[in-house]
Formats: sequence, C-alpha cells, structure tokens
Amino acid sequence: MKVKTKSKKVNKAWLNDHVNDTYVKLALKEGYRARAVYKLKEIDETFGLIRPGHLVVDLGSAPGAWSQYLRRRLSPDGAAVGTLNGTIIALDILPMAPIEGVQFIQGDFRETEVAAALDVAMQGRQADVVVSDMAPNLSGIESSDAARIAHLIELAVEFSQNHLKPEGALVVKVFHGSGYSQIVQMFKENFKVVKPLKPKASRDKSSETFLVGIGLNSRD
Repeated sequence: MKVKTKSKKVNKAWLNDHVNDTYVKLALKEGYRARAVYKLKEIDETFGLIRPGHLVVDLGSAPGAWSQYLRRRLSPDGAAVGTLNGTIIALDILPMAPIEGVQFIQGDFRETEVAAALDVAMQGRQADVVVSDMAPNLSGIESSDAARIAHLIELAVEFSQNHLKPEGALVVKVFHGSGYSQIVQMFKENFKVVKPLKPKASRDKSSETFLVGIGLNSRD
C-alpha cells in the first residue's frame, strides 16, 4: 500500500521531533515508560500533592509512567523497587505491564466487577490523591471531541466524590477549546481550590493542560 508523500513527511517530522525530545531522552535514561511522567512530576512538585503513606489511584494508567513515578515518590529511597510507604492502585481498560508495588486492575471502573475489585484493593480506605491522564481517541470534530473529553472528566470527578478523602486532590488532563470553561466551572462546583497548570513537558503545540482540584465541596 502506498503512503501519500504528505503523510510520510508528517510522520518523519513527528518521529524526528520525538527522538530528539528532551523528555523522551530523559524518560529513557531514567527508566520511565513515557515522557508524560514529567508532567505529573511537575504538578506534584508545584502543589505538593503526594506524600509518604498516601493512597493514590491512577485512572487511565497504561502504559504506566505515572504509576512508576508514584511508586518512586512513595519509596523512602526514591527507588523503583523495594520498600514502599503508601498504596498505589492503577486502573485502565488497556493492559499494563506489572510495576512492583502497584496494584493494577484492568477494566472499566463503572462496571460492577471492576468496582468491587477496587473496593477490595482500597480495603475500606479513601484515596488521598486521584490522578487521571485519561483522554479519548480524538476524531478531529471539535464538538464531538469536547463532549468525549468532558465525559471522561465527569467520570473522574464522580469517582473522586465516591473515593476521595474530603481534603484530597484530583488531577485531570483537559484540552483548551470548546467546553473548557464548563469543565473549569464543574471543578469549581466540586472542589474548594482549583488550579490549572500546563507543565513544561506538555508540548507547545498541544492544547492539553491539567486541572488540579483540592478539597471536596460538601454535597448537601
């Protein structure tokens, strides 16, 4: 099958940018599965979210870079193996290669069986932090994509309302564009403190940013 010249050029340019990307090189050097790890690292360092002893839930965890960061963050020595001072539960509908100390549940957390497995893993505790790098497959149709993005964020917020400590924090990926202001408003309705952040590791061309919600508003 022949590939159009334009596509070849685009793919080659992307590959070239990717191979020469500072964060790609750093991820390879430090043993992380994806450059996205440095987004969570900056968010955590900016807001001081993750602390020893915490229970952290990683939604949309595959391929596992965020879980790898959490695992090292909750290690007394910052190590990828060995002692762990905290609990990490990762969920994704896609498979994820094992990470020492991380409990992985494959499936949709809206399904009864998956929710039950999560309850067992949490052992009656509530999460200190929920992180979500979930993103839909984008179609390029703005209205449709905005609805898909909003839906995933609504799921993360609803999950947090059910599983997060009152003083806990939620981190989600969002995209600037149609529906962004409504998502921010939804966060403000659910959290006492709402902070946006575009990490340095987020590509300049990308419209992605992250929202951090801290402290749940009570639901009367």
